[in-house]
Amino acid sequence: MRLLAIDSSAKAASSAILENGVLKGEFFIHTQLTHSQTLMPMVGDLLTNTCYHLHEMDGLAVAVGPGSFTGIRIGVAAVKGMAMAENKLCIPVSTLEAMAYQTDYINGLICAVMDARCNQVYNALFTAENGNITRLTEDRALSINQLEQELVQRKEPVFLVGDGADLCYNKMNIDRLLVSIVPEALRMQRASGVAKAAARKNPEEWVTAAQLMPVYLRPPQAERELKRRQGQQTLSD
Repeated sequence: MRLLAIDSSAKAASSAILENGVLKGEFFIHTQLTHSQTLMPMVGDLLTNTCYHLHEMDGLAVAVGPGSFTGIRIGVAAVKGMAMAENKLCIPVSTLEAMAYQTDYINGLICAVMDARCNQVYNALFTAENGNITRLTEDRALSINQLEQELVQRKEPVFLVGDGADLCYNKMNIDRLLVSIVPEALRMQRASGVAKAAARKNPEEWVTAAQLMPVYLRPPQAERELKRRQGQQTLSD
């Protein structure tokens, strides 16, 4: 099985091709350019340099969230367009799950964290054992303090992965935890993790381009601010 995967859920963007469990190529970029500028040129260069064509892909995988609202929309829209053009099925993948698959060399508790701002993180917990990833929690948005309390109760070594790893490590009381951060090369969200997670999905989890949708764990900041103002206005009436 040959998969093309992309991730644009955070500041970095990447694309990858996985064939029968072998990573054939991956392009990764972490600059100030927007994903709308970099993502599709990256996909084109990846296909060119691996000597593949889009129609040779069995499926198109994408990180559908959580993460940056704009970034997720760009990634989902890009995969929708390619899938419609080539009549391909899509594989939606949790960004947090994809990060866990980047650390499948570890045996232990994987804590995938993305900076959700306002002292919160997007998080999910997984166990990794001999290359097998098992999900322990659903994707959720919670405070760093809440996450710390949960990890303390588990009483086992924790491996942090994601763009929120440094944030959690610096804000948590590490004297209460056995915490490590995975190497920098594997820490950020990457399309290779998306591809690995997608390869483990059952066929019934594949969707059409029309069915592919972003997954947000909370409303955008503008929507939350509007509701806050409306609530204040209601109280003052």
